[in-house]
Amino acid sequence: MSAPEAPSGAHGLAERLHARLVSQAGPPAGLGAVAVAELARQEAPLMGPLELGRVVDEVVARASGLGPLQPLLADPDVAEVMVSGPGRVWVERKGRLCRVEMDIDGPGIEHLIEKIVGPLGLHVDRASPMVDARLPDGSRVNAVVPPLAVDGPCLTIRRFSRRPLPLERFCGPSVARLLRWAVRARLNVLVSGATSSGKTTLLNALSSEIPPEERIVTVEDAAELSLPQEHVVRLEARPANSDGTGSVTVRDLVRNALRMRPDRIVVGEVRDAAALDMLQAMNTGHEGSLSTCHANGPLDALRRVETMVLMADVALPLAAVREQVVSALDLVVQVARGADGGRKVVEVAEVSGPSEVRRLACGDVLEQYPHCSPRSPSEPPFDRGRP
Repeated sequence: MSAPEAPSGAHGLAERLHARLVSQAGPPAGLGAVAVAELARQEAPLMGPLELGRVVDEVVARASGLGPLQPLLADPDVAEVMVSGPGRVWVERKGRLCRVEMDIDGPGIEHLIEKIVGPLGLHVDRASPMVDARLPDGSRVNAVVPPLAVDGPCLTIRRFSRRPLPLERFCGPSVARLLRWAVRARLNVLVSGATSSGKTTLLNALSSEIPPEERIVTVEDAAELSLPQEHVVRLEARPANSDGTGSVTVRDLVRNALRMRPDRIVVGEVRDAAALDMLQAMNTGHEGSLSTCHANGPLDALRRVETMVLMADVALPLAAVREQVVSALDLVVQVARGADGGRKVVEVAEVSGPSEVRRLACGDVLEQYPHCSPRSPSEPPFDRGRP
């Protein structure tokens, strides 16, 4: 083989080495760059160092990572990777979507999907064409394949960030002080917003303000929260297996969390009848609970919670549901993604009635209500209205 190899030759060598490793009952555990470099030198002893580095990176990514997507997942500025079919890859970098030129075909995408879901005991095919999963680092994965995905298999990976963000990253100092007090005063807080608006990230920041001596139980559909406190129990829902059995829902976990002597219950997101159990927990001595939901504003958030409670397999009149919502929730914090891609708190509202919220803050500005004038971090900024 002539030296140096062209990039296309390096790619071909990487494919041959990967096929060789796969034919040997799979890559050995702990396969590293040194071992791959040695194999590459055996195949192409005259290959230059630049091309050799490309081969090593590609083989290691194929064997132990997610192939061509691995460099994107290693980029700390990438928050989400979206594969919308063969050759169509986008990323969200610093809040903005941009396309990435990448040569990846349908079978390659399907191989990546299988590589993710296979070790978890899940599968995706024409009979079961959608799947949700989680990478070892906590990143959330959603995959859809034909016939539902008309233009080829689609893969979406939402990165999991272990870097905790302070509340000041979402709002001004006065609003951050209000939210910090609300958490420490054990108010029940609901974070609402659109998809990818920063709800979970803000929930993580709020949860970090819980005193370290309290026992926290987190319940999530896909575990994303990373709290600094020592006494944290993390629970994650489980989808049904290939036989359609073994499912454990968020609602099941919320019920179980009540038996675990929690000081606080943090529900990553309520999207179904689990809202009923969450409200009951808030109304039965588990104050200071936190959760999120999809909504366009605080009032919409209350209506959405009502709708989700009515989805439960119990016959409750709407008036009773609204009483539960009003007595359980204290604050609704609305978060949104701005035109620059930044996530910000745009409104903080106090739940004051079945169809009424009282705005406490708008953006970085506290509203001048008589009950909302915090003078020090230890003083309550408003009367909770409950004994």
